[in-house]
Amino acid sequence: MGKGKMEEKKYFVHPSAIVDEPVEIGEQTQIWHFCHVMPGAKIGAQCIIGQNVFIGKGVVLGNRIKIQNNVSLFDGVTLEDDVFCGPSMVFTNVFNPRSFISRKKEFRKTLVRKGATIGANATVVCGYTIGQYAFIGAGTVVARDVPDYALVYGNPGRVKGWVCQCAVQIAFRKGRAKCQACGKEYEMDENSIRPI
Repeated sequence: MGKGKMEEKKYFVHPSAIVDEPVEIGEQTQIWHFCHVMPGAKIGAQCIIGQNVFIGKGVVLGNRIKIQNNVSLFDGVTLEDDVFCGPSMVFTNVFNPRSFISRKKEFRKTLVRKGATIGANATVVCGYTIGQYAFIGAGTVVARDVPDYALVYGNPGRVKGWVCQCAVQIAFRKGRAKCQACGKEYEMDENSIRPI
């Protein structure tokens, strides 16, 4: 490109969305209607950010993330690659909020590991980690760390089983499981799951 010309953006931002500079946005990412991205946010490549999503200052999103409509990600939230956030699910960043007390220096970090799914209307209380490929059911309240590959639902959310990387529930016998859908195999050791 010639000197003085603006570099062509390699991502899409809907005209109704607001993106406050400086931000980092990866190639082929799509930011849709009425979103607001605050300065200092980092968004990876090939993400789809649905309608009316707020992404706060300091939020870090990996690649290939899908965030459905009406989700707010506040300072302190990090999503690794391939995370799915269902419609209207909620992240928090202050554990004990009061409108009349500033607690900006008390934000608790939340980490959602690679490939995890968080269902519609779930609430993730700040300060916890959701393990890789975990599956959080719709309406669940997450108020503790979630292990890798765990199927969690309820209020409060509890581990009810285990899921494959393809999100199909798997059953362990003598410490081993095989996914009936994709054929991946897993082993369990003291409540830790890993692919074989």
